[in-house]
Amino acid sequence: MKRKNASILKSLLLALLFINCDNNDKSFNYTPEEVATTTQVVVKTDKAKYAPGDAIAFSIDKLSENSIIRYKYLNTILSEQPLTSTNWTWTPPSGDYKGYLVELYKKVDGVEVIVGTVAVDVSSDWTKFPRYGFLSEFGAMSESQITATIDNLKNYHINALQYYDWGNKHHSPLKMNGTSPATNWLDIAGRQMAFSTVKNYIDKAHGINMASMSYNLLYGAWSDYSVDGVSSQWFLYKDQNHSNIDKHDLPDSWQSDILVTNPGNTDWQNYIFEKTNLIYQNLNFDGWHLDQLGDRGNVYDYNGNSVALNETFTPFLQNLKAKFPNKKNMLNAVAQYGQSNILSAPVDVAYTEVWGPRDGYKDLAEIIKENNTLSDNNLNTVLAAYMDYDKANGTGFFNTPGVLLTDAVIFAFGGSHLELGEHMLAKEYFPNNNLQMDGELKKTLPKYYDFLVGYQNLLRDGGTFNNPVLISGDGKVSLNSWPPASFSVSVVGKKVGNKQIVHLINFSNANNLNWRDTNGEQAVPVIKKNLTMNLQNNQTVSKVWYASPDLDGGASKELSFSQVGSYLVFKIPSLQYWGMIVVEYE
Repeated sequence: MKRKNASILKSLLLALLFINCDNNDKSFNYTPEEVATTTQVVVKTDKAKYAPGDAIAFSIDKLSENSIIRYKYLNTILSEQPLTSTNWTWTPPSGDYKGYLVELYKKVDGVEVIVGTVAVDVSSDWTKFPRYGFLSEFGAMSESQITATIDNLKNYHINALQYYDWGNKHHSPLKMNGTSPATNWLDIAGRQMAFSTVKNYIDKAHGINMASMSYNLLYGAWSDYSVDGVSSQWFLYKDQNHSNIDKHDLPDSWQSDILVTNPGNTDWQNYIFEKTNLIYQNLNFDGWHLDQLGDRGNVYDYNGNSVALNETFTPFLQNLKAKFPNKKNMLNAVAQYGQSNILSAPVDVAYTEVWGPRDGYKDLAEIIKENNTLSDNNLNTVLAAYMDYDKANGTGFFNTPGVLLTDAVIFAFGGSHLELGEHMLAKEYFPNNNLQMDGELKKTLPKYYDFLVGYQNLLRDGGTFNNPVLISGDGKVSLNSWPPASFSVSVVGKKVGNKQIVHLINFSNANNLNWRDTNGEQAVPVIKKNLTMNLQNNQTVSKVWYASPDLDGGASKELSFSQVGSYLVFKIPSLQYWGMIVVEYE
């Protein structure tokens, strides 16, 4: 046993010696200050995603002289061309469901410097890699206001939108004036809604390949239900004598409380499906984002039979798909309630609204993994996870470190985060816009979405999570295998084809491990530079590369490496919130 430990120690010492003597790889010499001396450009695409064969139109805010455009799939360079204009086009390879990163770079004193990056998603169907946003304001609005909101979301590559509370009554969302849609109506909170705004948003979103999902409960009626043809026999009751309708209480100033109908009642299904068909006839929504209210406790149908509410979700969704076979559907699993029933039905995205007690970073990963299992690894996950929840009772700014650490965890495990709309999301009532993004978050967050898109074939396209053994070769960081531990960098492993992925998520300076950062107090991680890493390895390696949304806009950097004993040894240039090591095997 002593001999074995001595051998390992010798290997690690050799590894450290190798790394410290290797000064030829200029990627190790990166410092943020160097990049700051070179003019940075903002690169944008014209659409949120692209179909195979589409040409992509790029634009930049200013020309960077002597720069080169480089197109990459993962770490593989596809082509390069000189940057000669603030606008140009590129047609990617013909494959479907691929993410690319486009880098602009120049040589400064012989050193390659990244001056801008942007990602490209080539996917024929948005539900393969959902990046979900929301809209929550539908009053009278100018075309320029609508365009500005959609364009901003496009810059995050948001490829679908939830139209939250756009409708009138839950049991009759589209208000009609005879045989035509009404011009205006009130939502349940008494807010003015405009048909033209909803329609214009849908049209504008479709123009840049962004889908639009109509929001509504799968059950629910207002107190005036009887005037619209809803029967009292379709409700759920808190008693067996149908005298106490199950009800979701809302503020007295609102139009109504929500009375809960029985999703398993086929008469209710037929009724709400026809109301949904009326929506589809007049508004070109791509599908229905169904919501629920979570576990309702003991409930009964009109005849006094106990109803297992979660078990009604599957037949409802099956019948909905049969009614509208060409529309997308997704149902919110509130705190995972009914998720196994939902994901065994024909839905297109796994969607979870995360509530306590699942407030740890580890819980976000567990939920994504649960959804993977329940969907037989066929669906990717969107998490509605509300940041700075208590802080949003007042006004101010989101806490950037809390947001970025949460997104790092969600993205590393293959999920996406419902957080972006006309404003950033802090509450389950989406119109709440008490908190704003500060300048730092506005600058940084787009790079996280570029990273999510550019590397989606590693992050969200299959693979198997594993537990690689990674050791710090220089003692600059404390490493621990996931789940996270205080004062450590967490290591998350995943095998994708012939690649070993190793995510590093930096909790070294975290003052807690709760993702919600409810009072906006999470600390900024200190940047760690030139970190020697020793990865236990017994395979032949062809390449090692590294990318981080915090470093050069996510541009990948090939690393020098050496096999020393049973360890693969390399050095990563910089780690702040999140970095991704990729080891490619022959």
